[in-house]
Amino acid sequence: MSDNTSRVRTIFRSKTKKALDKMEDPRETLDDSYEQQLKLLQQVRQAVADVATAKKRVDLQGQEMGTRYQRLGEQAREAMAQGREDLARAALERRALLESQVAKLQDQYSAMQQQTAQLQQRERQLSEQVAAFRIEKETIKATYTASEAQVKANEAVAGIGSSIDDVGASLERARDRVSQMQARAAATDELLASGALKDLTAAPDADIERQLAVLSAKAEVDRQLQAMKQDAPSGRSSQQHREGPDGWLSIGQAPSQ
Repeated sequence: MSDNTSRVRTIFRSKTKKALDKMEDPRETLDDSYEQQLKLLQQVRQAVADVATAKKRVDLQGQEMGTRYQRLGEQAREAMAQGREDLARAALERRALLESQVAKLQDQYSAMQQQTAQLQQRERQLSEQVAAFRIEKETIKATYTASEAQVKANEAVAGIGSSIDDVGASLERARDRVSQMQARAAATDELLASGALKDLTAAPDADIERQLAVLSAKAEVDRQLQAMKQDAPSGRSSQQHREGPDGWLSIGQAPSQ
């Protein structure tokens, strides 16, 4: 072998090795991407738990208000039986105010149910994506490690550095990594979109609506008093209220046929 040929091989081996050393190790990059996805998945699961906890607090508050609602109705009937229409009116007025508060709580509870369902769906989708990414990650890492070992063996046998084919394989793995990152970005966009909260700000004419609600509540109290006067001998009640822990959800609702 001539000195010129040996010198060319030495230069080629040195430059090729430097070029490959500068390339990012896809195994480390894949592991980092996987860890980031696990952190994102944990954040989504924590959000699901937080919303579920808040929904449970609203449910407990609704149960307390339902119990008070029922007690006020009983107090009104007892007052009428004792001939105290003033006390019956006061109890019914308080119950009318409580009913409007329960209606707002029912809306909040319904919104939280919908938000919980959306977050749970996102969590399931993201879990599947992370599991699929992990399988592909390990496959790519194993392939890369095997290829790396083969390159080292070829270098030892042939006495030259990494080949151009190995550079092409590294570029292909880099393209695969970019595709994985794009999929993760799309999943992140979906999760951000699902976190939008319902706007509960008051309408510009809320003051008029409140005044009309007061007049309506007063008319309803008068109607209930008249109904109690008519039902007093038989002890019947014209109000509908479902018993049980979730009975508060039926307050103010139209009776089922």
